[in-house]
Amino acid sequence: MERYQTIRAYSAGGVVFRFAPMRPCDVNFPIEEHHMVETKVLYAEHVAAVEVVLVGRSYAGIWALPKGTPEPGETIEQVAVREAQEETGLQVRLISYIGNISYSFVREHVRYHKQVRHFLLEAVGGDIALHDHEYDDVQWFSIHEACRLLTYRNEVSILYQAENMVYQWLQYRQPER
Repeated sequence: MERYQTIRAYSAGGVVFRFAPMRPCDVNFPIEEHHMVETKVLYAEHVAAVEVVLVGRSYAGIWALPKGTPEPGETIEQVAVREAQEETGLQVRLISYIGNISYSFVREHVRYHKQVRHFLLEAVGGDIALHDHEYDDVQWFSIHEACRLLTYRNEVSILYQAENMVYQWLQYRQPER
């Protein structure tokens, strides 16, 4: 049996979301549809669809949530914000911690045990056309479509948690408006 060196690795990233206006609305209550159906919420007097950004490698057929490795001296929150901004081209604001996923893989006779901490991040500026070269494709998707496209099933769970958090965050912020 071949023996591997084992390395524990950490990274951070998140679910970057925005509200994409659909149509004006007279309704004064939020409309929420759960998993596997496009989420709609009342926001700024319009019904809006919650969209999330995915990063992709077209040559490998991979779609993922943005994430990356810490640089010396960075907090895990700083890593999540920096990596999301670099990989998507968007300016983001950290909202909350979502959760983490763990997985293992082997590369060049080294077994990596990796933990990725995910955060909820609101897109507040920038443009996906400004993304870095790590991924060749960055696109906005409805939550339903993003769940269908994500290559890694453990990221789907993070996306569902993020969907619930966005709705709760909006309910909390509603009195401010």
